[in-house]
Amino acid sequence: MLARLHTFSLLGIEALPVEVEVDVSAPGLPKTVLVGLPEAAVRESTHRVERALVNSGYERVQGRVVINLAPAELPKQAATFDLPITLGILMASGQVQLERATEYAIVGELALDGSTRPARGVLSMALATRAQGLRGLIVPEGNGSEAAVVEEIEVLEVGSLAQAIAFLQGELELEPVPSQVEELFARLGRYEVDFSDVRGQEMAKRALVLAAAGAHNVLMIGPPGSGKTMLAKRLPTILPPLSPEEALETTRIYSAVGLLDRGVPLVTVRPFRSPHHTISEAGLVGGGSHPSPGEISLAHNGVLFLDELPEFNRRTLEVLRQPLEDRQVTISRAHAATTFPANFMLVAAMNPCPCGWRNDPRRSCHCSATQVERYMSRISGPLLDRIDIHVEVPGVPYEELSSRAPGTPSAQMRKAVQEARAIQAQRFAGTRTRYNAQMTASEVRRFCQLEESASRLLRNAMNQLGLSARAHDKILRVARTIADLENSPHIQAPHLAEAINYRILDRQFWG
Repeated sequence: MLARLHTFSLLGIEALPVEVEVDVSAPGLPKTVLVGLPEAAVRESTHRVERALVNSGYERVQGRVVINLAPAELPKQAATFDLPITLGILMASGQVQLERATEYAIVGELALDGSTRPARGVLSMALATRAQGLRGLIVPEGNGSEAAVVEEIEVLEVGSLAQAIAFLQGELELEPVPSQVEELFARLGRYEVDFSDVRGQEMAKRALVLAAAGAHNVLMIGPPGSGKTMLAKRLPTILPPLSPEEALETTRIYSAVGLLDRGVPLVTVRPFRSPHHTISEAGLVGGGSHPSPGEISLAHNGVLFLDELPEFNRRTLEVLRQPLEDRQVTISRAHAATTFPANFMLVAAMNPCPCGWRNDPRRSCHCSATQVERYMSRISGPLLDRIDIHVEVPGVPYEELSSRAPGTPSAQMRKAVQEARAIQAQRFAGTRTRYNAQMTASEVRRFCQLEESASRLLRNAMNQLGLSARAHDKILRVARTIADLENSPHIQAPHLAEAINYRILDRQFWG
């Protein structure tokens, strides 16, 4: 007999449909053949499946069993094929009749006693189930709430092989796991930090509001203890709340790499990722023999914070250049190329010199000119060009630190950001661009036209500071955001002057 069931294979963060075909021949010498480009975890499933069958009260098949995972050219990995393979063997051997099996996609790993174990990437599989037009998805116990955020399909949890069989035979009714998207946003969509905790640093706060309003990248330069990390950690609190679509995009990535916290099936706040400076290139952008997302994808729709920027390996930093422009990264391997989303805001922080006290009035710097030059040369000019805003974060005076007056709260800053982004949404309606930082060259020429006085100011800045053509466009994009914050339809000379000021620091320290 031949049995067919629907399941999925995870490739990167995408769930690709797979058909499990099981054929059992006449009784003879028992042998199981697994074909369809299975990886090690899938090949080992034959042993788990055999014991799960016997320990669940069913007979071991006495004959030749051929299991085909189609399409044959797609690599199959992970243990989520255990449950559909076991059900296929039982159907093909005539031990059970599962009338409902063709209506559902089935995923799950089996323990030797027949119980199910949670799987990774269930959210992507639920989205693929809906795209395939199937009635629903059967998942292991513990994965239901994650898959249930996808509406329009039934998500059913099973705790064991026996429970799955009873449901598919029609002997047991299971209640679909309810979708709780609104409740999850209400319960989990809050931040534990606020900008009101930050004393002083109004210039840096202004720069971060600009960055949040136009999705610009930021570099903060200042001595140790000036509040750079504290400011960066609070940047997500002034970004607009995640939309349901953005939450699904982000959660898919965390689901695929198994980083969803227990009891938190949906990412409801902007991600904030802060990798250590010893991170590898593959850890930052993604990689591996079977590509998995890196930190830039885990920061999708959120913030990637690189503290102590010059301490990162220079080659590691250079791989950021293409994702910063394209908002995605493609990892190519011999068998396939996988594209991961990487629409993040880059926030970097660094000291002005190895000892950290260069230009600080409170402490003297003992670094030689050669040491400072070597320290700064760890960051390339092309990478700097891709960072729109450079801001100095000086030490905070005692008077501001001891003040009892609270700082500007995140809610007030977020209101200004949302108003500016509403203007951008209207400006870019009907295009792929969403924020000022993403404007194409033609959109810069269209939306960032300058009057004569502003044009003269920009020409002088370009000549005196030696800025590149990319920096020219970055200045115009930042000036457009400044004008949006002031609800000005045109870029005026003061807007442009402030935008140019955010490019001076790289020439002051690197020139």
